[in-house]
Amino acid sequence: MALPDYPNPSTAAEYDDDRRRARLRETQLGHDWQRWRRPRLALMRAGMIPLVLLGIFSQYLAWDVLPERARLARTEPAVLSIAGPSEPQAADTAVFDLVGLGVLDASDTARSLPALTRLGSVWAVRYDNTGIDTKVIADLIVKVTAAAHARNVVLVGHSMGGVIALEIANHLHTESDRKVLGVILDCTPVDLHAVRSESRDQGEDMQRWMGWIPGARESRLLRFTVETYARHERFTGGRYGIRGAEFREVLLQVLRDKILNQDTASNGLIEAQFKAIVSGGAIDDLRALAKPALGKPRPAIVFIRPHEAWRDPIVDVDYSHRVLIEQVGGVGGTLLVVTTRNTQHANPIQRPQEYNTVITDQIVPFVRQVQRDSATPSSAAR
Repeated sequence: MALPDYPNPSTAAEYDDDRRRARLRETQLGHDWQRWRRPRLALMRAGMIPLVLLGIFSQYLAWDVLPERARLARTEPAVLSIAGPSEPQAADTAVFDLVGLGVLDASDTARSLPALTRLGSVWAVRYDNTGIDTKVIADLIVKVTAAAHARNVVLVGHSMGGVIALEIANHLHTESDRKVLGVILDCTPVDLHAVRSESRDQGEDMQRWMGWIPGARESRLLRFTVETYARHERFTGGRYGIRGAEFREVLLQVLRDKILNQDTASNGLIEAQFKAIVSGGAIDDLRALAKPALGKPRPAIVFIRPHEAWRDPIVDVDYSHRVLIEQVGGVGGTLLVVTTRNTQHANPIQRPQEYNTVITDQIVPFVRQVQRDSATPSSAAR
C-alpha cells in the first residue's frame, strides 16, 4: 500500500509565510497609493497622535479630576471647638485659630497653644477645600459666638492665615455686632513683597500651572508630581543621580500626607491662599481696623516674629514689621511686636513652649490692657 504524499514541512512553512506577507501587503492601508505614498502615510500616522492623547486625557479626567472635583464640591468651612476658657473673665470671648498655606485644619495648631484659653474659648477654623470666602467664615463665627453668648472675638493667624484673619476681622469689625478684641499675626506676610523671592517664585509657578493645565486644581497626579519635586533635595545626588531609599521614602510620605490624606489642602485651596497674599488686601484691612467702627474700639494687633529675621526662611518679617508700625503702630497705635529667640516660620507645633510663654506673659496682658484703655487708646508699639 502506497503512503500518502505529504508536503515537505519546510516547504509548506515557507509557502505559508510568503502568502501571509503578500496578503498583509494587499490589506495595508495605502498599499495602492502610487503618488506621495510615504508623506501620506506619515501624515496619517501623525493624525493618530491627537486621538491617542485625547484618550489619555479622557482617562485623566475620569479617574483623577472628576472624582476629586465631586468630593471638593461637598466640602464647606467649619469652626471646631478645641477648649473652653481657663479663666472666668474670658467666658465672653472666643478665640479662632487659622493656619497657613497648604494646611486645611487648624485643630492641631490650636491644641498646641493652650495658653490661648486665657483669652477665651478656643476654636479652630477648617477651610473649605474649594477655596476661601472670608465673608462666609465671618458669618459662621457670628453664628457660633451668638450661640455661645460670646460677644468678643480674638483671631489668631499663622503665616498666610494672618492675611485671612485680618480680612475676617475687617468683616466682623465693620459689618457685625461682634467686638474684635485682637488679631494675633504669626510671621504673616502683609503683602507679596514680604514673601521671600524663593517662596514667591514657587507660588507664582503654581498659579501658572493652575491656569495652563485643565483640571490642575483637582488633579492628585499633578499634586503628587509637584509635592515630590518640592522634596527633590532629599533624594537627588549620589552615584546614579537619585538615592533610591530616600526617593522611596519621599514617595511614601507624599502619598500618605498629601494624596491619601483627606484633610490635606487641595490645589485649589492652596491657590486661593496664595492669591490672598497677592491681592495685598491685608494693608487695607489693617487701615480699617485702625479706626473705631459701629461704636466699637480698635482691636489690638500683635505680631509674633523671630528676633533674627533670617530664622524665617519664607517671610521677610522685618518688612512686615515696618508695614505694621506704619499702619497700626506709632503714637496712639494698638500694636505689640513680640520677638522670639528660637522659633522659625510660624511653627507653634514645633515650639509650643516658647509660643505659650509669650502668649501668657506678653500677649494676654496686652490685649486686656487695650480692651481696658479702648476709650482712650495709647501707643503700645514696641
